[in-house]
Amino acid sequence: MFSDLKAAGAVLVIAAGLASAAPAQSPEVLAAQRDAYDAVRAKTILELQPFRDTAVVALNDETPLSLVSVNPRINAWFVLQIGPEGGRQESYHLENPAPARRKITLEPAPAPALVIADETGTSRCTPWAEDGRDLAAARASDQPFAPLCDGKLYLRNKVTGARTSLEAAAEFLRENVAGGESIVRFVRQTFFKDSELASGPALEARGAGRLALGPGGAAMDAAVEDRPVIATLMDIGLDGAETARMTMGLWYPVSDLPGVFASAIQPRSIARSVLRGPGTANALDGIEGRADVYLVGFDLGRFDLGFALGTDHPGLGWSPRPPASVRPRGMPGPDGVKSAAPLVRLGMVNPALADRTVAVFTGGFKRQHGAFKWGDYITLNFGTHYGFVEQGTIFSKLQPHLATLYVLDDGTIGMKTWEEADNALLPRLRFARQNGVPLVAPDPETGESVPAPLVTRWGPGNWSGSAKAELRTLRAGACMKENEGRRYLIYAYFSTATPSAMARTFQAYGCDYAMLLDMNALEHTYLALYVARGGKLHVQHMVPGMALIDKKARDGTVIPRFLGYADNRDLFYLTLKEGVE
Repeated sequence: MFSDLKAAGAVLVIAAGLASAAPAQSPEVLAAQRDAYDAVRAKTILELQPFRDTAVVALNDETPLSLVSVNPRINAWFVLQIGPEGGRQESYHLENPAPARRKITLEPAPAPALVIADETGTSRCTPWAEDGRDLAAARASDQPFAPLCDGKLYLRNKVTGARTSLEAAAEFLRENVAGGESIVRFVRQTFFKDSELASGPALEARGAGRLALGPGGAAMDAAVEDRPVIATLMDIGLDGAETARMTMGLWYPVSDLPGVFASAIQPRSIARSVLRGPGTANALDGIEGRADVYLVGFDLGRFDLGFALGTDHPGLGWSPRPPASVRPRGMPGPDGVKSAAPLVRLGMVNPALADRTVAVFTGGFKRQHGAFKWGDYITLNFGTHYGFVEQGTIFSKLQPHLATLYVLDDGTIGMKTWEEADNALLPRLRFARQNGVPLVAPDPETGESVPAPLVTRWGPGNWSGSAKAELRTLRAGACMKENEGRRYLIYAYFSTATPSAMARTFQAYGCDYAMLLDMNALEHTYLALYVARGGKLHVQHMVPGMALIDKKARDGTVIPRFLGYADNRDLFYLTLKEGVE
């Protein structure tokens, strides 16, 4: 686990005040809300929030107005509701873009107002005044994030998330054609298998990467000076590397992005001591052994991590994978929820963070594939659907046994197999995403990181692929690693690989814990870096084909995915910590 202190002075004082003031609800209200959270029945997304705090006032005409703080300790999302519950009630999803230092409260009568307090002072805002003129204008703007209250709050507006033609075609088949999922699987396995395979030839050039740089290099039998240099497709500018050439298993600084590093390897070059153990994994086949793997490492002493759900994915209803027998009657989804309303999902980074965002990458599986069809987990917790949390808001409960990447309210970033006891962290949980079972995890007896128990088991591990357990395909994963007292988050793009090849690669790089993200297409394994140079923002992708996913303005200007427009898929994003240059 990694943690860091936030900025000093007034920000710390305000943040401490927010944390201490968070549990405003009475024990009785909290207990009732927890009962609703636990209840096996249909419910609203707000009923799924056990820590919410609701303040209610009456306007001059006696119209009820309420402000729901979805998770007071996280202090990021609010729902403003005007009108009687069960009647003609309008709901507005508000976002506080500075939750660590800005407090939002609802001032009661005789003059109800939103009170906004931060280091610059206190202001009052009444966006419902004059028949809701400001709220109406913000909603009519069609902006995903429409500023309110002099830009101190944003109204999140529902928009259509972008998707590629490949994704649109697959969704049409799945939703409108009998046996559509089988057709999609057949096409993917027949025509797209190994379609992104990259296998750079060994070159005579001598590399300039460093074994000890950044996250620390991969275990290989060759001495550093004898490691092969390969031609790569990585579309990222590097210091100390010849164009499109990298020494395997070493790290290179990314140009003009301090604290970001890149590496490349082919799994067949991993040290024999790793490929043969410890831990159990399948042997590499001839194709994945020579397939390029590209990695980007982020120094978590410099960056914060965020997560955002896509406009559509992952969904909240049932995955078709678990049998109908595990679904309680009347439940529209495994958590009793099918709709996020009145909350709005946007699939993009808040524009208030855009100038500090250095990287984005696609999050994980759609709900359709985010549950178990085989193995022990289909009978646990209604099929063990993968859970996810955004801005302290529980959209799908985190399930035990699943690999989880999470962020706490103090900035702590962790990756682990979730346990029942970890639910004690829920009040402090700002972001979380689960994606199946782990690839690499500490051995319970030795503490050494090894391939996890289900890496070699296709069905129980829910690794996706074909019914014949043909697992090799384009995949992405992430791991956590500590090197010389610093923690790193490493994203890895496997041009084609099985879970075993992924596990051995992460093991070779000395990762403490590793998990699968998504697979099968460039839009599902997308990573972009944002480099400010010469007064302009330059977008760099893991591989060139990912640039085709971004949009372009009429003048040819690139509009980056996840940063410049809403997307239907979920994402992780890394932002420069406040106070870090």
